[in-house]
This record gives sequence, C-alpha cells and structure tokens, in this order.
Amino acid sequence: MRGTGVVLGVDVGGTGIKARLTDADGLVLDETRVPTPREDPDATRLAARVAELATQALRHGPLDAIGLVTPGVVDDRAGTVVLAVNLGWNDVPVRERVRAALTSRGIDVPIAFGHDVRAGALAETSGADAALTRGSVAFVPVGTGLASALVVDGSVVPGDGWAGEIGQVRIPFGPHTGLRVEEIASAGGVARRSGSPTAHEAMLRVRSGDPVATAVWDECVAVLADALVWTTAVAGCHTIVVGGGLAESGPLLFDPLTVAVAERLAGLRVPALVPARHGDAAGAIGAGLLARRAIDALDAGVPA
Repeated sequence: MRGTGVVLGVDVGGTGIKARLTDADGLVLDETRVPTPREDPDATRLAARVAELATQALRHGPLDAIGLVTPGVVDDRAGTVVLAVNLGWNDVPVRERVRAALTSRGIDVPIAFGHDVRAGALAETSGADAALTRGSVAFVPVGTGLASALVVDGSVVPGDGWAGEIGQVRIPFGPHTGLRVEEIASAGGVARRSGSPTAHEAMLRVRSGDPVATAVWDECVAVLADALVWTTAVAGCHTIVVGGGLAESGPLLFDPLTVAVAERLAGLRVPALVPARHGDAAGAIGAGLLARRAIDALDAGVPA
C-alpha cells in the first residue's frame, strides 16, 4: 500500500508558485513560495522548478505523489493547458514537461494535474460546513486574474476544462467596453489601474481616502458584483466563497460587494458571501488533495 510517505501540492500562479508538503496525516511539513518563471512559453523552466521542489521534498521522506495545478483552460485528463493568458501558454503539455524533468532527476511518482481554482474549490469545500456539500457553491478567488469554480452537491464541475473562466469575458458596454472582466475585477487589475505596486498598497490608499484608488476599487466591486450575480442566477448558488489576495481586505471588499450583489438580485435568492478559509493557500492545499486521490486510485487498482 502507498500513502505512507509525503505528497507535494504545487499551485502555479501568474506571479508565484506555492508549494505545500504534507504527510499521510495531513501535517504540513514544509511550505515554499518561489517566483513563476517568466518568458516560458513551453513550460520547460516551470518543469525544472517543480523538479527542484520535488527534490527538496525528498529530504522529508519518500515522496508518494505530486499534485500540480495551474490557471487557464486546463484539460485535466490530457495534462495540457489549452490556454493560460497570464502565463502565455497555448496547448502546452505541462504534465509531460514536469514528468520529464522529474525523470531526469530519478523521481518517478504519480502526478495529479488540474486547474488551480477547481483545486481551491475542492480545498474550501472538503471538511468544511456540511452546507457546502449540498446545492451549488461557487469559489471565486480574486487574485492576479479572476476565475471561478462551481461545486454542486460536493462535486467540482470541470466543464471539459472551460468552466469558470469568468475573467476572460469581454465587458459589452459602459466605460470598460471591450476589456476583459479580470482587467477591472482582480487584484492585479486594481494594482495596475490605481498605479500601485500591489493590490494591498491600493487597499491602504482606499482606506486613507485616496480618490484615484477609491474610484478603481469601486469599479472593481461593481464589475465583480456583475460576474457573481450571473454566476448565481445561472447556477443557483446559495454561497459564494471569495478568496485570493483581494479578499484579505475584509469588510472593505465584502461590505460593498454584498450590497451590490443584493441590489442586482432583487427578488431572487441572495447568496452568502464568505471569505475563503484557506486564503491564497487554497490552490496548493487542493493540489495536495488531488495527489492523495491519485494515491487512493492506485491503491484501488485504477490506472494513473
């Protein structure tokens, strides 16, 4: 039987890679954050970095599996990123790139591959309040970009890899016509449009009353509310878990966002907007859960 060693969960973000090493009991043995390689259109440099993380993990004991999740349109079964705008990837066989890099270091373990937001949704709804395992729940991390994942009766909806790309939708009218939703409604968008080095700095400017940052923040809330409302109307969500860097601003985001969503859903059920339990670590935690599932499948005799 496998499962007596450790698993490595790796979440590839637009600017950084979050890795979390856990043992069979779920104890966190190590956490690492490193920059995501830039100008890496075929994911070769990313694969080398994941192999480095796996090599470091071996210091803690036998490595049973790796869970690897990325943004974009992800084909979980094929191990391919069909499209990832923020990483410049188009039909890149990421899992095979990583497998080759691991093999070059003599590491041969199962690689569970998936989408970062769907993995985050898995983390946020696993072992949580029982209400999150019934009906429709959306997980929406507002980070470098914007995407969502839908969990229905405890199962994450993959949609052949295309579900949840709400940040890529073009805004059809108004002052932001033609822009993608995530260009306005994301931590990256808030930082860029306010002229701040980070979204956290923009948030501090909003709290101090800076008019430029406040205007950008308000526009972010309005566009994000529109996206959440359509998600709710289509899927009947009773809860929306909001994560990512912007969620760390607390009431500054949740108070006006809750009001905006309620106003747009007049006469319909308004979902509860709640902060993510795991913060920006949800993707890495979910990747680890995918790795554990891969081990369970092998133990059950299911081919990887």
